[in-house]
Amino acid sequence: MGYRYLSEAVLLLHLGFILFVVFGALLVALRRSLMPVHLLAVTWGVAIELTGAVCPLTYLEIHFRRLAGESGYEGSFVEHYLLPVIYPAGLGASTQYVLAAAVLIINIGLYGWILSRRQRH
Repeated sequence: MGYRYLSEAVLLLHLGFILFVVFGALLVALRRSLMPVHLLAVTWGVAIELTGAVCPLTYLEIHFRRLAGESGYEGSFVEHYLLPVIYPAGLGASTQYVLAAAVLIINIGLYGWILSRRQRH
């Protein structure tokens, strides 16, 4: 049962990382010292999507699931957990490019907002 808890912890960590990649600029607005960490996370997230690679956290979660006696799953965290929720089935390979573009657009918008706010003060 311990491995199952570890797999769930990795799952939550992975989800937290994805949320940080997409919306971490909001934290940067509050604490500027997070900017380098956030920009590295965005770079990593976009690179994973554009290259079609699988995040190491996915492999770690699957490893713990298998040690817990579960079957694990095929593909990446995004494909397994997020795509079925966000997108209807059968969108094809271009979905990862759309996700990468969305991450960039959201972050460019948020950083633009941060900079405009900073210039006003």
